[in-house]
Amino acid sequence: MNIKKILIIVSTTLMLCSSCENDFDPQIFGVLSPANYPSTVMEYEQLMMTCYIPFTTSWTYYLGSSKGNMHSWYIPEGGVLKHLDYTTDEMAPWISTGWGGAYLYLSKADFSQCVYYYRDGISANNPNHYPKTREVTRFTEIIGTIENAPANILPETKKMELLGEAHLCRGMMMYLLLHTYGPVPLIVNPDDVSNPEKLKNVVRPSLQDITDWIYDDFEFASANVAESQSERGRYTRDYARVCLMRHCLNEGYHTAGYYQKAIDLYHELQGKYSLFTKGDNPYADLFKVANEWNSEIIMAVSCSESSSGGSKEGNMNPFMMLAVPDKAATKDDLGNPTPFFLQGPGWGQTYNVAPVFYNTYDVADKRRKTILTRFYSTDGYWVTSADLGVRWDGYIINKFPIETATAPCYGTDIPLARWADVLLMFAEAEVRLSNAAPSSEAQDAVNKVRNRAGLGNLPAAATINADVFLDALLTERGHELLYEGVRKIDLIRFNQYAKRTKQSKGVLPTHQYVPLPDYAVQEAASYGKTLEQTWSRDGWETDLASAL
Repeated sequence: MNIKKILIIVSTTLMLCSSCENDFDPQIFGVLSPANYPSTVMEYEQLMMTCYIPFTTSWTYYLGSSKGNMHSWYIPEGGVLKHLDYTTDEMAPWISTGWGGAYLYLSKADFSQCVYYYRDGISANNPNHYPKTREVTRFTEIIGTIENAPANILPETKKMELLGEAHLCRGMMMYLLLHTYGPVPLIVNPDDVSNPEKLKNVVRPSLQDITDWIYDDFEFASANVAESQSERGRYTRDYARVCLMRHCLNEGYHTAGYYQKAIDLYHELQGKYSLFTKGDNPYADLFKVANEWNSEIIMAVSCSESSSGGSKEGNMNPFMMLAVPDKAATKDDLGNPTPFFLQGPGWGQTYNVAPVFYNTYDVADKRRKTILTRFYSTDGYWVTSADLGVRWDGYIINKFPIETATAPCYGTDIPLARWADVLLMFAEAEVRLSNAAPSSEAQDAVNKVRNRAGLGNLPAAATINADVFLDALLTERGHELLYEGVRKIDLIRFNQYAKRTKQSKGVLPTHQYVPLPDYAVQEAASYGKTLEQTWSRDGWETDLASAL
């Protein structure tokens, strides 16, 4: 979300910075106390807007309930891309040009060092998101405050819309924590926010408990968030529907009715969106600034090239600084501008595309053209596939191209929900529900995505039964949603995280989910509680065995 509506509230317990795009200027409110804040409709809305802070893209943010600065979920430096793409088959181990430390370990899907992460979430480049469990408590407190707002101050319709957004943000926090660490201790009842015994009950909840909490938040949001917003990037009811659809697809294997719910949500969205099909390569063009908020985009982090990444500015997107090698030249051997002409060298190509993953694309796939397999070096030669493992480790993803000379911050929006993803999820939900060969409607949904990429329909061999169809669908999702923050979640849902990561990286992941940091386990022990450091889903051992 592009945060230009900046709220700074300083009280004994809270310092907040927030924003939304379009005509919102900084507002300084000074010192406020719990006795007089919130007391107007605007203040209740501003209070709710603080729930958006962890979903912004400043370099770091500070929310009073966390210890020190934090990485937001969508900042490429340490957010979902670092945990949910970097650690999967999309990325080759970062060994020949890497900086070492956390980047090296995570690029090899080695989570063993995560137990040593610090409380503040960013020290020594360690992307620790566990402190966000406290932010869930803060969101719960905000929900309780809005629920108790007097009717003569906050009208019921407005109250329900604000609650819808707060529940959606809290649901997303819990969803991303679940898919990073597994079930983690959370406070979801406003009555428990000030209860010392509840706050000290730091044990992992059951998978079903956290599944239900997330479902309840998303379902509430999908019934109450505004259908449309005047500010781009502020969450809508359709985005809530997509979030709920994803959740149902992930957890449908252990919760009855979820696959059907996902299908129902698809039909609620149907007819409102369509694949972007303009240009010779629509897939490549849909991510460009000129095509922001096209027919396919359901939600995105709306970014501004004028932002420098400060916590009081709008969102920015530094991804290409992290995707470009540190010796990429601006002109090639013939003097022609390279794709990096407006930027120059990057920051060591923190993100790459694994050659094994690249080779899974059909040569006719237009999505393949957003990946660069060579670059001209500032040392005066072409770096090619022959140099893999020596001068670079993987190819360059150019899906979010450099369009302005505003390095390191660009205005390219970060996609959160696209119609292509919804089509693929619908096809998957239908087949998982029936456990049979895909219907013509499910096949058509996948074929629309393939056709847009310049490919023909799925081959008959990929549609003869559920197993082969789902395997082909997982590959399709990897190609379509490359570096959009969903790959690890997909691989685990298909029970192929170990298998496909080993095939691509050459090494097995050390864990299915990130272990909790030592300090959290020790803190729980001081309360007389046992907080299990590691967690995995049923089927993880089978996945590991299949990868050997």
